[in-house]
Amino acid sequence: MSLKGLVFNVQRFSTEDGPGIRTTIFMKGCPLRCVWCQNPEGINPKPELVWYDVRCMGVRACIKACGAGALKLESDGLRIDRGKCTACGLCVKACPTGALEIIGVDYSAERLVDEALRDKVFYETSGGGVTFSGGEPMLQAEFLAEVFPMLKEHGVHVALDTSGFAPWKKFKEVLGWVDLVLYDLKLMDAVRHRELTGVDPELIWENAVKLAEEGVRMWIRTPIIPGMTDIEENVRAISRFIVERLPTVERYDLLAFNNLCISKYKRLGLRFPLEEARLMRREEMEKLARVAEEEGVSKVTWSGMVERAIEKEVG
Repeated sequence: MSLKGLVFNVQRFSTEDGPGIRTTIFMKGCPLRCVWCQNPEGINPKPELVWYDVRCMGVRACIKACGAGALKLESDGLRIDRGKCTACGLCVKACPTGALEIIGVDYSAERLVDEALRDKVFYETSGGGVTFSGGEPMLQAEFLAEVFPMLKEHGVHVALDTSGFAPWKKFKEVLGWVDLVLYDLKLMDAVRHRELTGVDPELIWENAVKLAEEGVRMWIRTPIIPGMTDIEENVRAISRFIVERLPTVERYDLLAFNNLCISKYKRLGLRFPLEEARLMRREEMEKLARVAEEEGVSKVTWSGMVERAIEKEVG
């Protein structure tokens, strides 16, 4: 029987997840617990129920439909008891306004490939393709090992966006069909890495070196988080690691922090830990890019929301 893959989003016309116009497929489940996580709905490896407050009319049909007794409407909104909720979807079907949704859909390899091929003309005209992100897509490596060859049969460029935190044998299952790996290097201080992501970084570093030794094309990415990863020495250390250990890296991307994920946390009944954190400033991002260049990285880019850009739009 064909494997199923759990997907929480299929994002079309992406331009930040590899070359050209891409379809980014977000696989559910992640072993990391990054404080700044932009996709909290991608952490849990199982389907989850979310509630959209702006759509809710309070008719309580969902509560009547829930046989597990997991829903309760209070003065400040719908409460989901996640210890009771089985994500069965009965409440979703009962809701007349679409205020409830199950995040996480099972796909067969064939169905997911068909979904991706809908945009093939854009891949061909722009030099784009399909990027698998998450969550951490390598948690579903066996499923990807079915999907990737099917995409390659259609001449589609395949990119893998990964934290690198997975057994090497999982990478070996899929590398034969991967054209590009987008690889996160967040922190080079092991203690801080463990504090801010929940995992030790040694496996991540080892896998990055092994990918380079295998000749895999890579783009390295670092999320630039105020007071956490934006330290100059951190970017210097990552840059030195790239120059000294990762000869197949084609570019280094610095990704400026944003807080657009706040509503995602609220829908899950959570609070974004960095809700009050400031955005990076343009000059800070430019300085960190220069730092990387000083260490010998040949191509450095930065992107994302910055304070100055927002102030200009408001004005």
